[in-house]
Amino acid sequence: MKLDRPPKAVVFDMDGVLFDTETLYRAAMFAAGDEGGHAITEALFNATLGCPWPTARQQLLDHFGGDFPADDFRHRVRAHFDQFVARDLPLKPGVEALLDVLDAAGLPRAIATSSGHEQVRHHLAHHDLADRFMHVVAFGDYQAGKPAPDPYLLAAERLRVSPADCLALEDSHNGVRSAAAAGLMTVMVPDLMAPTSEMQGLCAHIVEDLHAVRDIVLASLAEGHLVERR
Repeated sequence: MKLDRPPKAVVFDMDGVLFDTETLYRAAMFAAGDEGGHAITEALFNATLGCPWPTARQQLLDHFGGDFPADDFRHRVRAHFDQFVARDLPLKPGVEALLDVLDAAGLPRAIATSSGHEQVRHHLAHHDLADRFMHVVAFGDYQAGKPAPDPYLLAAERLRVSPADCLALEDSHNGVRSAAAAGLMTVMVPDLMAPTSEMQGLCAHIVEDLHAVRDIVLASLAEGHLVERR
């Protein structure tokens, strides 16, 4: 497998792509729901996955009604999540192997996430990865969050690479929609949400893990070198 053209930069989603945190978010959201007597469904959780807080907040209000204490619920979710992260913050398989390939190829990279900068700094520092990303686009940096294209357009702008020449790595449906709408070559690495026919139509490839992404990048770069030599 390879891409239509060799990538000149790579933009990573964070949660569910770099770090195995989506399972922790899920556990935290259900725990907060149980604590407050609010029945959280899989459909509701999935609707909030990959979204910034204002979008997730509206999803909660639409589901539970206008009197739902959304901001208090958010604090409860964050408290549970922080407890889970303090115990374990695992990397997703293949992160370091892929970053090594990007380093060797001299490809710049960024993070485009719905999480805040404080959370990004914490997670990257935990695994000593802060120096391996040139830019971070996080909540507060863009006007409209995923599934709008703004986070990925801003990441490409900061990398000084055309969106069409950037590879985006996403795990959620809303993230894929965002990257595809921005015009990036998009590869989905599913985490909690299975790919759908919509995702298949938006993605260049859907793969099991970042080891497979590494192979795609290597094959695409090799093909690019062959074309240059002809």
